Amino acid sequence: MRYAKLGHSGIEVSRVCLGGMSFGVPTPDHHQWTIDPSETCAVIARALELGVNFIDTANCYANGTSEEYIGAALRDLGVARDQVVLASKVYFNEGRLSASAIEREIEGTLRRLGTEYLDLYIIHRFDYDTPIEETMEALDGLVRVGKVRAIGASAMYAYQLHNMQVAAERNGWTTFTSMQCHYNLLYREDEREMIPVCRQYDMALTPYSPLASGHLCRPTWDSDSVRSRTDQVMVNKYDAARDNDMKIVTRVAEVAERHEVPMSRVALAWHWARGVEAPIVGCSRPERVDDAVAALDVELSAEELAYLEEPYAAHELVGPLGRPGEKPLAGTTDPNARK
Repeated sequence: MRYAKLGHSGIEVSRVCLGGMSFGVPTPDHHQWTIDPSETCAVIARALELGVNFIDTANCYANGTSEEYIGAALRDLGVARDQVVLASKVYFNEGRLSASAIEREIEGTLRRLGTEYLDLYIIHRFDYDTPIEETMEALDGLVRVGKVRAIGASAMYAYQLHNMQVAAERNGWTTFTSMQCHYNLLYREDEREMIPVCRQYDMALTPYSPLASGHLCRPTWDSDSVRSRTDQVMVNKYDAARDNDMKIVTRVAEVAERHEVPMSRVALAWHWARGVEAPIVGCSRPERVDDAVAALDVELSAEELAYLEEPYAAHELVGPLGRPGEKPLAGTTDPNARK
């Protein structure tokens, strides 16, 4: 395993982050493809065995049961608390990012995970209804009392991140040390402004959906998996650009064939070649952890990177929320609300 610093926090994380969206009780209206406690434990055990120390979840994943399954697995496996970096999120809850909501939600997250502190607490989206100063002061308070070691942000507009960092600096509060953005070979819009702002503030990149919900793992667009058949979020995120994006999928398949590796390894190797610290990979079976870690051994040449990227065309934004009450731009109505 290789490791990287989580931005200016100095926390050391594995270059592969294990995503928690695959864990928890299936929900008929959202995630029908999650795995049970014993399967979750098997995936986490394999990840830890391979040196993965970074696990990401959220208070809303599987209605909180993702956090519960992760906490139970770590207890059953006898994992020392300082041997794992735990991250969770707040926003998709009553009160969004108000101070009272943050103070309430952190307690629920800590209880479900069975820990006294989080290594990384992430705001899941930008909250238009709560003053930036209120949110940043509340997050800083969690750091000061030891309930959180570092804070991070997720999908939003670059100007919003910049404004939040400025507010924190102006008031002497904790600043964000990581950005969980939507980023992969099929969606690179954050290269324009978000990633430069992150680097300006010495923030680590921990992208979600690095494999584009499986589209970068197979030469065909659709599959017969439960997720492919039931996940409307995935459809909303990617199908609008399907025709052009299939050109990229085809090139990933070609490069993978030349390297004699699965397509997923090429898709992940692209992230590290572009400076990403730790892409978040969802795994429903232990062997998928093996595949993600093995991707660290794939080295892509400059020519291969250019070949993979050349067909890319600008996409409608997927991830940042539009201002409430405004007619949203295409793709900004939060089709991936719980990513």
